[in-house]
Amino acid sequence: MNWDDVKIKAQYLTPKHALSRLVGKFAAARAGWFTQLFIRWFIRTYKIDMSEALHESPKAYKTFNEFFTRYLKPGLRPMLAQDDDQLAHPVDGAVSQLGNIDDGRIFQAKGHDYSLTELLGGDPRDAHPFRNGKFATIYLAPKDYHRIHMPCDGTLRKMIYVPGDLFSVNPLTAANVPNLFARNERVVAIFDGEFGRFAMVLVGATIVASIGTVWAGTVTPPTGAHVHSWDYPASGDNAIQLKKGEEMGHFKLGSTVVLTFPEDAIDFDDDLEPGSVTRMGEILGEIDD
Repeated sequence: MNWDDVKIKAQYLTPKHALSRLVGKFAAARAGWFTQLFIRWFIRTYKIDMSEALHESPKAYKTFNEFFTRYLKPGLRPMLAQDDDQLAHPVDGAVSQLGNIDDGRIFQAKGHDYSLTELLGGDPRDAHPFRNGKFATIYLAPKDYHRIHMPCDGTLRKMIYVPGDLFSVNPLTAANVPNLFARNERVVAIFDGEFGRFAMVLVGATIVASIGTVWAGTVTPPTGAHVHSWDYPASGDNAIQLKKGEEMGHFKLGSTVVLTFPEDAIDFDDDLEPGSVTRMGEILGEIDD
């Protein structure tokens, strides 16, 4: 058994929810010098470029969560996808996989795919618009900026909380744990765009302290052991409409975003492939004419 096998087997044995909730309590705590010590250790270990942060000094952050969800300096991620028909990268990270959804199956890694319907919470009606569409899976490493932005204009129509496991979502785990993104805890946001519906799936992971959205605040923890869904109006005073590049959510500790689009609606940028580094605002693709 090699070291990678040990890492994977250890994840099956670790009480991941208990560990994640414990870490979440620490991340939210004002622990003074200890918080400062941990933030400085984290910066060194993961080689975080604090010159990009709105507040460069670790002393500016009273909790680890404040540091982890830090804002970037204004203008640091310009909206390069400026044309109306261009899609923007929603996060800083790296492409895990992208391509076609094949009759409701999404490619995870060599030898593994998973169900689109399961990913979106189990209702085939939510999955139907994307059954033969396109997907992109983007992994956010610990060093990355962890606020999530809109790839295009959208009107929120539904949010779904899906309980699940909390495996790591790093490339090693994606290559070895079947059904990873459809088995982990996640928050699904389904929007209406000018080309039809699209979904943004915020996938939890080991020691992810919480997932939040700008319209609902903290969604998890502790939503519970059952799937929950919330519907939103298409228009009127209570409609939630977000523009391309606007913030839509955040992770407190790193994770993954899965995007799904309808059939014949968009094309990804030709230069994108697994491993491509992404920066929020750069061009993800184009809307088909």
